[in-house]
Amino acid sequence: MIVTKGIRFMSFIKWTGFPIIWLFGTMASVAALYHYQVITVHIPWLPISIIGTAVAFYVGFKNNQAYDRMWEARKIWGGIVNDSRTWGMMVDGYISNLFTEEKYTDSALHKIKRRLIYRHIGWLYTHRNQLLVPTSWEHISQSGRVARTARYYQENFGIGLVEGEVTEEDLKQFLPQQECGRMVSYANTATQIINEQSRELTKLREEHLIDDFRHVEMENILRNFYVLQGKNERIKKFPLPRQYANMSRYFIWIFIFLLPFSMVPELMKIGDLGIWLSVPISVLIGWVYVMMETVGDYSENPFQGMANDIPMLSLCRTIEIDLREMLGETELPAPIKAKDGVLM
Repeated sequence: MIVTKGIRFMSFIKWTGFPIIWLFGTMASVAALYHYQVITVHIPWLPISIIGTAVAFYVGFKNNQAYDRMWEARKIWGGIVNDSRTWGMMVDGYISNLFTEEKYTDSALHKIKRRLIYRHIGWLYTHRNQLLVPTSWEHISQSGRVARTARYYQENFGIGLVEGEVTEEDLKQFLPQQECGRMVSYANTATQIINEQSRELTKLREEHLIDDFRHVEMENILRNFYVLQGKNERIKKFPLPRQYANMSRYFIWIFIFLLPFSMVPELMKIGDLGIWLSVPISVLIGWVYVMMETVGDYSENPFQGMANDIPMLSLCRTIEIDLREMLGETELPAPIKAKDGVLM
């Protein structure tokens, strides 16, 4: 997530430089062909403007849908934050000797609470890691310049700004060794961690550390985690429909290809200066359309490890700090801070 008020000029140039180069080369070549009268075709401005208007509406629709996906993902993670705090509160307040015949020591109760809260923290980081696994339609999974550009963005403006997190390392910090080895062997580790929480709640109910009401309430929180996890997985595993994601790019290419055949002859009416003045004007118009497409293209996948991502690591760390403070711990990890204007 970009947290600066604006985008620095040099970062802006790095992001937009390539489109400017090929647009300038294309428009200057067409202007030169007109200047030396190699071509004389003149497309009226009216049909070009109609195409441009239609493309703008189409790209605007795509960008709205891309923003909706990103904002929905942020709301889902907001729900994870809220329910995680509720889980910590219930673990801390519900598990007690109130219903037991044989009283547990404070240290024994604290050990149970710590296991439930640490297992949940492990779920948070595991869920984040699973969401970062690339899908076939994301930029990093493509070939050629698209993949190279995506890799550059990840390393310099994305997950490369923070240390890499892998499921095994996270779980070793928060789960017992034997349980950790069992969890990472599953196809969906995050799902099985929540199920393990449910199994432990059943054992706590059998030992009368919680009553029926508290058992049901805590199970409902676990169900909420499944719902939120499933919503994130839906966004991750169901792309913006390709007919919307790709067709807008083709329409923009058509518009940019036709643009100079209308712009150059129109400005030729004011003389030779008009021919070369058409180059920066055409580049500017084409650049606006290309960048509208690019913004939507890089916003439609909010879990691909780039600057436009939801700051999952920061949210996970915030929850971890809150929950460990509920356990009375004082040696806490530092909050994740933004680096180079990007919070991951």
